[in-house]
Amino acid sequence: DGLSLVPDPDDVLAASEIGVVMLLFVIGLELSPARLWVMRRKVFGTGGLQVFVSAAAIAAIAALGVDGWKAPLVIGMGLALSSTAVGLQLLAERKELTTEHGRVAFAILLFQDLIAIPLLAAIPLLGAAKALERSAPPLDSVVIAVGAILAVVVGGRFLLRHLLRVVARANSVEVFTASALLVVVGNAWIMDQAGLSMGLGAFLAGVLLAESEFRHELESHIEPFKGLFLGLFFIAIGMSIDLDVIGEQPALIAAGVLGLLALKLAVLLAVGRFTGGLDLRQSMQLGAVLAMGGEFGFVVFAEGLKAGLIEPVLRDQLFVVIGLSMAATPLILLAVSRWLREHPSAEKEREPDDIDHEHPRVIIAGFGRVGQIVGRMLRAQKIPFTALENSAEQVDVSRRFGTKIYYGDPARPDLLRAAHAERAEVFVLTTDDPDANVRTARLVKRMYPHLKVFARARNRQHAFRLMDLDAEVTRETFHSSLVMGRKVMLALGVPADEAERNTERFRQHDEQLLRRQHLVYDDEAALVASSQEALADLETLFEADLSPDEAAEDERDDGDAGR
Repeated sequence: DGLSLVPDPDDVLAASEIGVVMLLFVIGLELSPARLWVMRRKVFGTGGLQVFVSAAAIAAIAALGVDGWKAPLVIGMGLALSSTAVGLQLLAERKELTTEHGRVAFAILLFQDLIAIPLLAAIPLLGAAKALERSAPPLDSVVIAVGAILAVVVGGRFLLRHLLRVVARANSVEVFTASALLVVVGNAWIMDQAGLSMGLGAFLAGVLLAESEFRHELESHIEPFKGLFLGLFFIAIGMSIDLDVIGEQPALIAAGVLGLLALKLAVLLAVGRFTGGLDLRQSMQLGAVLAMGGEFGFVVFAEGLKAGLIEPVLRDQLFVVIGLSMAATPLILLAVSRWLREHPSAEKEREPDDIDHEHPRVIIAGFGRVGQIVGRMLRAQKIPFTALENSAEQVDVSRRFGTKIYYGDPARPDLLRAAHAERAEVFVLTTDDPDANVRTARLVKRMYPHLKVFARARNRQHAFRLMDLDAEVTRETFHSSLVMGRKVMLALGVPADEAERNTERFRQHDEQLLRRQHLVYDDEAALVASSQEALADLETLFEADLSPDEAAEDERDDGDAGR
């Protein structure tokens, strides 16, 4: 009860459910069919297996103490879902979203968000079936539900975009915000009137608008309200958790929390290992992030209570189990990370590939975005090259597309000898890590001084370090920035020949500046002074290119500005 500042937490919970509705709308906006198709194997394969295996195991255990099959089914599905908000936040804080287990976790969470929609839609129908003591929902409920879904889909397909175009012409932020809220709340209301979950209508509306020109505008207007109501939702959930339940049945609650975490962890270990393509360490990290219950579990069990599928006492117990499992997740993740650090991987690391190409003219170290383009250009000219890549995943992907590539660390002398670097003419260094890049360049220059090294540089400091080794440097964003700058000048009405001339002049000026700054790059004061001097020189250089009439006009403009 706490301080009893809120007399009825259920009223707050009912009002705050709009936060979950808005969350589902935003999920729909981000779920374009094209994106889902690319991730289909991990989403529907790995994600589906995790949800259904976990739900089946939990439902089987729940059936030992709960009568019938509908309630255990709802319990199993509700506890099989993990927290999207907590899981993604933990992965983002640890910078693990782009890791192997991070991508698999995202795919699983995406499937859980998808499966939550039909689950929430089915609960009221299961409740109606139970009330009538039938094994299937009544026909009239099904017809009304299907009609409501069709109304939302057809209306969203043919009306929403036209409505938003009309609103956009008003050029009013307030009107567009009100319209965005109307879209979300209106579709939720239609579903609620049909006896389905309000979130289903919001999700469908989001999917229908995912590829519209209003997607990002809608998300930006809904996001503040979503954050506010979702925060209120979690507060209401906290107020709804009956602390007396823990005091009255501590052993039951502890067994529920530990059992949930252990069961889902075991399922995630197996799924990540055998269908997600993860090794044991990555599977453990996956399990630590997703073994908890999730916010959709609160919604599922609240809907189950409304539909008469579960009792209030059981709902309170499930709420406590989910809440404690979410609270324990950061601690579990820390414990797993510490254990992995203290126990280095016992699995055998992948050995470098045997290289059967004995007469390369070029060696490409790093076959990612940059190295692949260089390789394609060389292949088009029928110039033999050997590609080395330290990422096993990148090697496997490239081989699926028919590229002959070898796995191994190009900074290892034995691999360079196996690649017959002594017979090559050029060494192309495109690895992404600046430190590894410089380390490889230093080794190549020491072992094979005859090789001409062309190296990719991330920034000026990286370029200076490579220039110390007498490598030919190409800054990875410099030339694309020149192209973009020229296009911007053309868009602003600068004549094509002048834009081309200015772009080339800037390129020459900056490359000369790079060579001058290389001599003083370890002296920060001299480097800053050099940059300021170069900026003034560049302005003078461009002013000298103006015609006499243009120069006079600029002088008159400056004089007018001064007055």
